[in-house]
Amino acid sequence: MAHVEHAEIEIYKEERPVKKESDFTDYDAVFGGKWSFAMSGYRVLAFALIGLMAFSMIYRLTQGLGPATNLNDQWPWGLWIAFDDLCGIALAAGGFFTVFVAHILNLKQYKYIARASLITAWFGYIVVALGVLMDLGRWYNFWRPFVSWGYHSWLFVVLLCVIGYQAVMTLQFGHIFFERVNVPRLKEIFDKILPVIFVAGLVIGFLHQSALGALYIAMIDRQNPLWWSMLIGLFFFLSAAFVGPAMCVVEGVLASKAYKKDFRHEVPLLAPLLKAAMWLMVIYLVLKVIDLVYRGHFLDMFDGSAPSNLFLLEMVIGVVIPIILLAKKHIRESVPGMVTAAVLMVIGVMLNRMNVVFTSMYQAMGGWYFPHWMELSISIGLVSLLIMAYCFFVENFKIMPEEHEHH
Repeated sequence: MAHVEHAEIEIYKEERPVKKESDFTDYDAVFGGKWSFAMSGYRVLAFALIGLMAFSMIYRLTQGLGPATNLNDQWPWGLWIAFDDLCGIALAAGGFFTVFVAHILNLKQYKYIARASLITAWFGYIVVALGVLMDLGRWYNFWRPFVSWGYHSWLFVVLLCVIGYQAVMTLQFGHIFFERVNVPRLKEIFDKILPVIFVAGLVIGFLHQSALGALYIAMIDRQNPLWWSMLIGLFFFLSAAFVGPAMCVVEGVLASKAYKKDFRHEVPLLAPLLKAAMWLMVIYLVLKVIDLVYRGHFLDMFDGSAPSNLFLLEMVIGVVIPIILLAKKHIRESVPGMVTAAVLMVIGVMLNRMNVVFTSMYQAMGGWYFPHWMELSISIGLVSLLIMAYCFFVENFKIMPEEHEHH
């Protein structure tokens, strides 16, 4: 009997590995004191796309927005704002969500997931910053908001939040960086200030997500009422919060495929996060319905127009179906069910941000817009840059320590 119990304990340990702080030390034993980045056909393609991006960026910065984009007076905000910035910021929310779970709630089993999410969020915000720079008409005046504060501008609030959150995440990464780059004194400093950094990052992250939505409050006379609302800031925050766990799942699956990892080990950790996300989606859905009913626009979603159909698509794919899937425990705790729900949630939030920028505005804006090939090349190149940076750090820092132990 004792032998059977011992065997069961060993099996449990294999299925639910416990991460200890010591797992993230002794880099020389893991990496042999070397830095590495193995090339492959996919990575060669990614670097080719990054090279094309660099060419397009230089052309845009030297020649202006006109020759390099299809932006115009009717559509001053295009692909870079919708995809690189609004979608990028929302999908980077896994960073502040997992920091809250791992370090504020002090659930230690989530700390290694928080590391992976931090890397994605950190580089995600670098992509956001580059996207904003590309979208500035006179980009060489980017420094002016630092010396001429626009106290009454939501854009200024967003700028402060982006800079503040990027700075906070850089400081958070210092804790990881100085594990590998062996400077004990600096690592000790970063370790001491980590609690303050975590709290500051959460506050700025919460403000930033809602401030992005609040930008559109001023567009009451131009935005379709299915999306415009005095609560749009809250909707942006809630959608970013519930997509955070979904991004952890998507990132985990992709990393598992790339590094031949058994994703089933992550299921017991990620299932509770998805359950929390489900309840956030329920709150989001109920508030959406109440808001539409209160403003007298609930039936607008059934009028058969293109905006109403895209609104229904966004809500059904990104909210309703995931709620149904995640409400069932056996689906929520299975790999196919978890991944399906997470992918739908990510698609739904991306569709929401695209609808806010394009679908909700096209009737009032007039004109026509489709991204120039240089706009597309820059967005694709930025995503490729993010992926390559993520791979480099995973392969040279203990972001996913079990991988280096097994390979």
